[in-house]
Amino acid sequence: MYLIMVYDVNVKRVNKVLKIGRKYLYWVQNSVLEGEITEAKFEKLKSELRHVIVEEEDSVIFYIFESKLYTRRESMGVKKGGEELIL
Repeated sequence: MYLIMVYDVNVKRVNKVLKIGRKYLYWVQNSVLEGEITEAKFEKLKSELRHVIVEEEDSVIFYIFESKLYTRRESMGVKKGGEELIL
């Protein structure tokens, strides 16, 4: 599946959330990651995030696509992220 993850978390947890997300997805912009992911890895990603975020303060949204085939991406301006997956 193809996943886009966006988050708005307390500044104290931003680096932790980004570090977890980059284990599974590509960082493309401030608070946005995307990439192909298996169902099992998606569950692991959510589990790791649950241990870091505070649900009363933070927000993480996942846009889930069954395939990248029916998605299209356009960008304008400065490219902030990369296409490389950092482990």
